[in-house]
Amino acid sequence: MKIHEYQAKSFFEQYGVPVDRHFLCRTPDEAVEAYRRLGSVKAVVKAQVHTGGRGKAGGVKLGSSEEEIRRNAEQILGMDIKGFTVDRVLVSEAVDIAAEYYVSILVDRRSKCPMIMLSRSGGMDIEQVARETPDRIVKLVVDPLLGMTDYMAREAAYKLFDDKAQVSQAVKIFKALYRLFVEKDASLVEINPLVLLRDGTLRAIDAKMTFDDNALFRHADVADCFEPTAEEKVEQEAKAKGFSYVNLGGKIGCMVNGAGLAMATMDMIKLYGGEPANFLDIGGSSNPEKIVDAMHLLLSDKHVNTVLINIFGGITRCDDVAKGLIEAFQTIQTDVPIVIRLTGTNEEEGRAMLHGTHFTVGTSMADAGHKAVELSRAR
Repeated sequence: MKIHEYQAKSFFEQYGVPVDRHFLCRTPDEAVEAYRRLGSVKAVVKAQVHTGGRGKAGGVKLGSSEEEIRRNAEQILGMDIKGFTVDRVLVSEAVDIAAEYYVSILVDRRSKCPMIMLSRSGGMDIEQVARETPDRIVKLVVDPLLGMTDYMAREAAYKLFDDKAQVSQAVKIFKALYRLFVEKDASLVEINPLVLLRDGTLRAIDAKMTFDDNALFRHADVADCFEPTAEEKVEQEAKAKGFSYVNLGGKIGCMVNGAGLAMATMDMIKLYGGEPANFLDIGGSSNPEKIVDAMHLLLSDKHVNTVLINIFGGITRCDDVAKGLIEAFQTIQTDVPIVIRLTGTNEEEGRAMLHGTHFTVGTSMADAGHKAVELSRAR
């Protein structure tokens, strides 16, 4: 689960990580009032959306007067950044920066341990730094049994700073970040940039956090920050109906019984040149109501122009599935082509029941995949 910058900064403050002064605003008038309250000559207006690249998209603007702050807020509010509409901005004091650094703590899949990542090239796209100059990134694996010890925090701090005064500050910040990471079941804690001010102090002027969804039940304060996107709302609705659903942005909707078969179906679609729209595991039921719910879920995605239903009849017989499909589509009105592949118990009887209907029946998984891709391309 992702949270906004202002929410992450709130957690930072709770754990003693120094951040810039800031106010959340939803209107240009509130932005101007925030500028007055800050009392600084310059302030930054930053879009609050669950995506990166805000600066490149024009979602971060500097202002040095009430008129500029108002104009910046008016331009940013309502802006679309990578499909996210900006409905709030953060007005922060502009600070006198001497240097910028990158710091993050995340779960390293290779070592299966937390890892702290550091770079003296902060304020930039860290993926670009990693790709073009990987030697500028330092990675230190943290033993979860020991945690962020004083000596490890000092080792990490000396990777960024040469001055003992900054090292001392960085040690406190790194230990606080690690405690936040562990205690809140975060999957990522990131500061980009952590800045060194002209007065020699360190401050986080940006903050990013993501959390383990499976641990939200333990953290009511984190769960309260959840603001689902349109896709996440659909996924929640699917989960409530007993489906496993993930939107993938393609054109061929997939309805499959079984997670493994669903993965194989998506791979097959890609192999034949198509783009799967989703992962959808409906389980083993042939209940028409469940099929109707699944179809409504698929068709709610405006990008879907073809549907592939791939069913393996084990305990659930293929003729029962065919009967359920026929009954379900008596209540579903759609011109989207439906390709069905049935295999398993009573598969011949099931295919016979679908003969003469508006369904396109595949004789094998490969045949159904080819037909789905061809139909999708033709639309």
